[in-house]
Amino acid sequence: MHGAPHPAIVATTSGIDAAFLRAAVEATGEAILVTSVDLTEPGPLIEYANPAFTRMTGYATHEVLGRSPRFLQGPLTDRRALDAMRTALRAGEPYQGEALNYRKDGTTYAVEWLITPVLDGDGSISHWVSAQREVTERRAALEQQQFLVRELHHRVKNTLATVQAIMSSTARSSVTMPEFQQAFGGRIASLAKTHTLLTEDRFQSVAFRDLLRAELEPYDDGGATRIRLEGPDVVLPSGLAVPVGMAVHELTTNAAKHGALAEFGGRVEITWTVSGTKAGRRLTWVWNEHDGPPVALPTREGFGSRLLKRVLATQVHADVVVDYDPDGLRITVEMPLVEEN
Repeated sequence: MHGAPHPAIVATTSGIDAAFLRAAVEATGEAILVTSVDLTEPGPLIEYANPAFTRMTGYATHEVLGRSPRFLQGPLTDRRALDAMRTALRAGEPYQGEALNYRKDGTTYAVEWLITPVLDGDGSISHWVSAQREVTERRAALEQQQFLVRELHHRVKNTLATVQAIMSSTARSSVTMPEFQQAFGGRIASLAKTHTLLTEDRFQSVAFRDLLRAELEPYDDGGATRIRLEGPDVVLPSGLAVPVGMAVHELTTNAAKHGALAEFGGRVEITWTVSGTKAGRRLTWVWNEHDGPPVALPTREGFGSRLLKRVLATQVHADVVVDYDPDGLRITVEMPLVEEN
């Protein structure tokens, strides 16, 4: 059905038995309709429908004979495709296009048409032959591809903005160039980890537990004593996963440099719960450090503090509480499980 359509079919068997041609048409997987030539309502009228057509539409042969193919159309059928088809047929030309039709059970399907005029002996059009193929899956795949292109464009813009913000904030909070390079490199690597987890999932989402493991696994002793994760299964869409992943990276880096992960015997415990509210589900997670060095109040606000207090609050609409307990740092984050556009 692809390529330039044949200009017309001449109604002659040329020595080929008509019964043989009918058997071939009925055996093909392409849906075939033959209609009368008159395009004005109630025509054109269906004079023949092969078994592939009845399988595709759900109508029996006796239910379609004598009716116009228009009965397959509905509210979602693209009127522009129908107008283009009528224009071509009125000019006596073949037409190839796509539209949305309705089956007998009311479900829709995308169909590709190739409608060709049949000429009689004096060159006049006597019938129309319509070869049809369902292309629902092909159209869905094309729409999915277009969606992914738009999503990729949106994701790249957001990622570049995030990288720019990270670079600016890291530069402000770094004293020396080596310090900047180390901090900036670590943050970009963390961003890459999160995006890797997102791209591995067909739904562009990440399990919260996997996000935590990606950052904390290098510090785990394998005995579930130094790193403990406890909470229900919960999945974060991309709009939540990126800022939350960055926050977890900052907390991990801080714990490795100054907190519980900087000393032998130090422990990090992350627990979380999910609750339902009138506004939707909310995730509450607590980062709790134990048995680390004595906790001191920070002398200046670094990138991690700004990210927790501003980025999470702005991008994730989270409530963040920071407690400097004698036993270790405790961060409580409560956030909606809804990706804001």
